[in-house]
Amino acid sequence: MLPPRLGGRNVELERDMSPVSSKATLDQEINPWEAQSARFDFAARKLNLEEGLWKLLRTPAREIIVHFPVAMDDGRIEMFTGFRVQHCIARGPGKGGIRYAPNVNLDEVRALASWMTWKCAVVNIPFGGAKGGVICDPKAMSQGELERMTRRYTSEIIEFIGPEKDVPAPDVNTNEQTMAWIMDTYSMHAGHTVTSVVTGKPLNIGGSRGRVEATGRGVQVVCDESMRYLNLSVDGCRVVIQGFGNVGSNAARLMMERGYKIVGIAERDGGLYNPGGIDIHQLVEYKFRNGTTLGFRGAEAMPSEELIVSDCDILIPAATENVITSRNADQIKARIVVEGANGPTTAVADDILAEKRIFIVPDILANAGGVTASYFEWVQDRQGYFWKEAIVNEQLETILHDSFDDVVRYAEAHNVNNRIAAYMLAIDRVAFTIRQRGIYA
Repeated sequence: MLPPRLGGRNVELERDMSPVSSKATLDQEINPWEAQSARFDFAARKLNLEEGLWKLLRTPAREIIVHFPVAMDDGRIEMFTGFRVQHCIARGPGKGGIRYAPNVNLDEVRALASWMTWKCAVVNIPFGGAKGGVICDPKAMSQGELERMTRRYTSEIIEFIGPEKDVPAPDVNTNEQTMAWIMDTYSMHAGHTVTSVVTGKPLNIGGSRGRVEATGRGVQVVCDESMRYLNLSVDGCRVVIQGFGNVGSNAARLMMERGYKIVGIAERDGGLYNPGGIDIHQLVEYKFRNGTTLGFRGAEAMPSEELIVSDCDILIPAATENVITSRNADQIKARIVVEGANGPTTAVADDILAEKRIFIVPDILANAGGVTASYFEWVQDRQGYFWKEAIVNEQLETILHDSFDDVVRYAEAHNVNNRIAAYMLAIDRVAFTIRQRGIYA
């Protein structure tokens, strides 16, 4: 079966055994929407997905663009642009973070919303995919300016979000305070407190224990599962982590405590390397005091781009998109790549890593700990009953263990790599739900 013709062009892939042509330009390669679409098309083709569902699932259901004014501290009025994309809500309310950054754009938000659809389906929780963002430089804004911007952005998209519609969460440059502002703004319009409108909130206003560490814990769990699957020992396993924010730092700490040796930390402003292992507890404390990992005496400085391609057993890109591309994929020496970030590996780089027989745990599985814990928070808010942290962690580990097994079994059964297996599994689950519900027309 040929893929459907979309947007005036045929989306049939150029090669039967690869999600993307190696002739793609770098701009195409690093465009997150193009990368997501390429993987989706390839997986849908392998599934022999019917044309109508192919078209439906390839296209976001709703794309909201808002332009709104904010009063700055000096009295100026500045205009900001925000987005909220809802990709598919067939399996439940939309779920996805809100990011604040100067380079936020619609293609990025589209891709992230789509990834959230597949991520929720891979771990089999009752959410669909959504994502949001505002174009701004949060580092150049005061707390008051951020609050006013957040509240106005919330009011602009308020009719499209809600516990049964779309449930935002923190993402890049947003946090539990941001979620508290969104929750309060929504509640003021509703006339009563609605804690379940967002997740990732402070504990005392409906947040969940274990939520802050959940994405990093999920990375640790799938690393454990990978080592078990490949019959490798955790003790002394050398790990390089790119990014030392919430995900990277929590994954590093939990993995060190499990016996992994964290030999490298790569940050935007420089990296650290210690072949004997970095003491993550000391590094976390150092960064908290100094705001950077640079100058830490428990490791030697090394350029981050060199760390990413250094000799190690596990590489964990845990920061931003497009870290592993056609420019450096052939230099990757890790046996295993576990994607703690969204979209850190381009589709072209996938081909190269596959040729090197590197075991990949794709982002829609590897970093699904965060949305799984967000699901737990949403459930607790709706019940008005909150769990102990041990229960949150136990449930999280069970779901990720089962999901890892589902993906690798799917990969073996269909003779595809783990990323395509994860997409196929997710698409199959979403498509099955849509067939059951039918198309309203």
